[in-house]
Amino acid sequence: MKLQIAMDTLGGAEVMRLLERVHDVVDIVEIGTPLILREGLAPVRAVKKRYPELTVLADTKIVDGGRLECGDAVAAGADIVTVLAAADDATIQDVIAAAHEKNRFVMADLIGRADITRRAEELLALDADFICVHTGVDAQKSGRTPQGDLKTLVAAIPPERAAVAGGVSPASVRQYAALHPGIIIAGSALTSAQDPRAAAAAMRAILQEEDCA
Repeated sequence: MKLQIAMDTLGGAEVMRLLERVHDVVDIVEIGTPLILREGLAPVRAVKKRYPELTVLADTKIVDGGRLECGDAVAAGADIVTVLAAADDATIQDVIAAAHEKNRFVMADLIGRADITRRAEELLALDADFICVHTGVDAQKSGRTPQGDLKTLVAAIPPERAAVAGGVSPASVRQYAALHPGIIIAGSALTSAQDPRAAAAAMRAILQEEDCA
């Protein structure tokens, strides 16, 4: 399992300062949608230039213009690009084609979708590399978590192709790791931690323990 740190609320300069502390204890660095909306793809370029060995995910959440928008993200250095599962299949196919032409990867985000099993199977047939269940920040306000959705997802597709996001923390990560998704995503639980490095290292250790279980 891989640990992905989601950089949503930080600015580009803050991202670089945080990565100085955690770059060797995370596997994937996500440049989040809010950051891309504020600063464009510049943070993707900066992170990939400084840490070429790290996998960089651009959380573009593409919903139209698949080939164009994916191409821009890949050109900026993204190794993984996200597309919304709610997008038209034609858009998703264009994103996947544009990414695969450059040997990059696509994560389809199921945020807001109730038909997890059916849509995940369709996305797998379209050749999406990863499929993510995602309880958004607004939905979390009512106490929702992605645990049940992840159970549904890993029953429908190979677990190594699954990802999970939405309030994952050092306190809750083991319950997700026990389901063995390929990627576990944590945002503010790491970026706002008093000691982000210790928090990330603790989460990664749990993932490694579960991998060996």
